[in-house]
Amino acid sequence: KAVVSTQSGHYGRDGKIDGSSWRKPKGIDSRVRRRFKGQFLMPSIGYGSNKNTRHLMPDGFLKFVVHNVSELELLLMQNKRYAAEIAHNVSAKNRKSIVERAQQLNIKVTNYQAKLRSEEDN
Repeated sequence: KAVVSTQSGHYGRDGKIDGSSWRKPKGIDSRVRRRFKGQFLMPSIGYGSNKNTRHLMPDGFLKFVVHNVSELELLLMQNKRYAAEIAHNVSAKNRKSIVERAQQLNIKVTNYQAKLRSEEDN
């Protein structure tokens, strides 16, 4: 069962209070803090994932966020362990050059199709 933050539905995502981040309940009458049956579960050290598989994607690669072509060169010797992910704020023009260079270096790019239009759309 996933750990859900207490009263997370009460707050919006307007930057003040994030509904998804865990905050330890500190109220004197809190049912969650007192661990009553049927309430939200509180996270503990046992919820951690295996150290060998932590941060691994299902295909076995680790993610490495890339902003430009020069950062892609860092993965040259690690292309079997790390996969590049192009940052969300990279322009379509720069994405194209990153994807082309990644193919030359044999580096996997997880979001190579993002923001790229086909020739038919133009």
